[in-house]
Amino acid sequence: MEKRKDWMTNYLKDHNIALTGFMGAGKSTVAKTLSKIFGVKYIETDEMIVQKEGMTINEIFAKFGEPHFRNSETKILEELSETGGCVISCGGGTVMKDENVELLRKNGCIVLLTATPETILERVKDSDERPILKGHKDVDFIGALMKKRRESYENAADIIVPTDEKTIDEVCTDIVDALMDLEAGGDV
Repeated sequence: MEKRKDWMTNYLKDHNIALTGFMGAGKSTVAKTLSKIFGVKYIETDEMIVQKEGMTINEIFAKFGEPHFRNSETKILEELSETGGCVISCGGGTVMKDENVELLRKNGCIVLLTATPETILERVKDSDERPILKGHKDVDFIGALMKKRRESYENAADIIVPTDEKTIDEVCTDIVDALMDLEAGGDV
């Protein structure tokens, strides 16, 4: 792990790692862990939007709608594209806008975390902070929405890491190994 830590610490001096994927895939938890391990800043885009807007995500959706939320998200990413040394946990719909993908790529690598609809449901079933799932917390709805987003997620991703049945440490190790492999190929 020491070789990984040295490599990652050096990589994160000038780059960001943006974690994307469906809600409940593990983005926030993995981002917090990576930032702690490597001593870099952890950023949750949804939390930044809540702070800037002065209301919850549910309130933003109810009062202004999803397009307003997505525009706020883009403004946050514009700010983050000018920095390095961050692990960014993106909202589940962030990469649905090509502009957001370009902003994330400007100064970093996009990592897609995946999980099955069953795993997602298990992870989010007790949360009321997911406006898109309001009244739709079931495997069929989650699976259909994941299928609708899959192409955008995969097209945006530099790296894809499954999270089903893995510990947070295993997912973090998979991410670092994949980044090291990607750089060895000259693509990072």
